[in-house]
Amino acid sequence: MNRQLTIFLIFFALLSVTNAFAQTDSTKAKEPEYEMTTYYMVFLYRGDKWTPERTPEVEEIQKGHLANITRLSEEGKLILAGPFMDNKELRGIFVMKTETLEEAQELCNTDPAVIAGRLKVEIKPWYSAKGITVLKKGEKVLKAH
Repeated sequence: MNRQLTIFLIFFALLSVTNAFAQTDSTKAKEPEYEMTTYYMVFLYRGDKWTPERTPEVEEIQKGHLANITRLSEEGKLILAGPFMDNKELRGIFVMKTETLEEAQELCNTDPAVIAGRLKVEIKPWYSAKGITVLKKGEKVLKAH
């Protein structure tokens, strides 16, 4: 009888432990899943040839700068772009999705404001969630899969 009781208690203990683990797994909230990837954060600074004057030449360069932003966005290389509003040395940012830092640099070098020396760039690799986008009001950042 003592041996049967011992076997029963061992069986009961194992069953309890197994149920506890199973319950923990099934009641555990699923964590959101997402992939990470590398983007390139481009900081646009005043270049050596930057001036505050708004000449026809400067206006033409700005027009080309905006057209270049549109082109890079349509190609899927530029995720986000915009100026800073405080009129300091740091003029704006780009967030680019390219295969390499060198590709990001080459694309920045196609910008008429960079070519003209009105802007210069500093590029930093940036690690963030794959597929980042500008969110609409109320939209969640992470979605559970």
